Parts: sequence; structure tokens; C-alpha cells
Amino acid sequence: MRVQVAGRANAVLKTVPRAHPNHLDETLRAQRVVEHMRRRGYPTPAWLGVGATATHVWHLMDFVDAAPVPELTPSVVEQLMEIIELQAGQASEPYDHWSYAWRVATGQEPAVAGPDVNETPEQSFLRQSIAGLSGHSSVVSALVERLRLVCADVPPPPEAPDMVHTDLNPSNVLVRDGAVVAVVDIGNAGSGTRATDLINLVWFTFQDPLDGVRRRLWTRILDLVGWEGAAVLAATQILHMLEFPIRQRRHDVVPGLVMRGQRALDELNALR
Repeated sequence: MRVQVAGRANAVLKTVPRAHPNHLDETLRAQRVVEHMRRRGYPTPAWLGVGATATHVWHLMDFVDAAPVPELTPSVVEQLMEIIELQAGQASEPYDHWSYAWRVATGQEPAVAGPDVNETPEQSFLRQSIAGLSGHSSVVSALVERLRLVCADVPPPPEAPDMVHTDLNPSNVLVRDGAVVAVVDIGNAGSGTRATDLINLVWFTFQDPLDGVRRRLWTRILDLVGWEGAAVLAATQILHMLEFPIRQRRHDVVPGLVMRGQRALDELNALR
């Protein structure tokens, strides 16, 4: 909701149902990431306040007079690649998306059980939901099996040095006259490898005008994490993209997602 704040420019109020007891703490973590990254020139709106009621968690952030990118272009992707480089070495919160991706891709449980595992309730739910994807159909099962085989022998990842957005899709990129002016919806940000966000962009570039920039994305990902790391991140992205529509019973989109997932693996294998 767009709101007017006395004595300053307009703001945006985002309110979501309180999903679990630690929800407010997670939102405060995101606010700290925003403050940390803004000091380093990362183009995300300032958060003006965070709070909660008995039933909802909210945050108030500056309004940005720009629109979500209607369609990715080579120029927008190149700009986002430069923005992602601002995340290098900027891990500031112990919320490791890198280790989580390894658990999703390999199907392995955390090495340590209980509260010491740095995994949110949402991550635990997603891993359990992804574990059941093979039951959807034979084509989904075949893709999941292929992903598991590719990642089966990959060791746990090293430390997570970078800030990671984790949801860098076109709807979260605001542009004005072709220029990226803001990256929003940073509520799930944490630590890991910035290659995670590059993989997000790969997923949205499987159309002809973006083939060249997608090759540059793959090259950069391989430079950052190597082939095995790229396989883990690609597998996690594909599994997440399948999990949501299957959970929402949007079965009509699943065949296209399976085809895109297979194509992504084929491209990655060609770069091995």
C-alpha cells in the first residue's frame, strides 16, 4: 500500500500474515541487510520502520517512482550483473543460502539437527515440499532424478562471503527509461554466493534476444563457483521453480518448466 508520511516523500507499506514465531526477527534481519547494502551503493529503497501485530508483520520503505521491468533486455541484464557485483564480500547476516542450496540440490538433511541449524521455517518447508516433487508425474520425476545425479557427489560448499538477494526476478527490478533504479523485495536476503542471483537471471533469459547475455551469465557463474557449484545452484533454482506451481496446482505450466529445466542442464553440461 502506498502511504503518505508527514514531512517526507511517499512510502510503501508492506504487510504479510505472521507465519511463525520468528517472523519479526527475520524481517529485522532483512532491514539490517538493507541498511548495510545501501551504505555500499546498492540500489534498494530505505526501510523506514519494521513492526508486528499479533497477526501480521510489516515494514515501511521509501516509494520509488518507477515500474517493474516489463521484459528483460540485454541492457537490463547487464546492469543487474553490475549491481550483483556490489554484493561481493558483503555477507552481513548468518543466513546461509549457499548451504541451503546444497541441501536442496543433493536432498541431504542438515549435518546438525535442532536450533543450531541456520535454516528458517520457510526453508525447511520448501525442502520437504521439494522432496515430494517426483510424485507429480513421470517427466518431473525424470528431471528430479537427473538433478540429483548431477549433484550427488558435490561436497558441501565453502563459506558464504557475499550478500544474496535470492529473488532477483523481473518483477523485483524497477526501471525508469531503460535504467535500473531499484531492486526491491529483499525480505529473504542473506549470505551465500552472488552466483545465486546470477542463476536467477539465467532462468528468465531463455528467449532469443537474450541468448548472448545468458552465455555471459553462465561464464560469470562458472568463474565464481565452478561447474559443480553452478550445478547445485541451477538444480536449486529449477526445483524451486517447479515446487511453487505444483503446490498451487497450476499443472498447466509444469511441462514448460520441465523443458526449461532440461535445457538449462543441457547448456550447463555443454560448458563442463
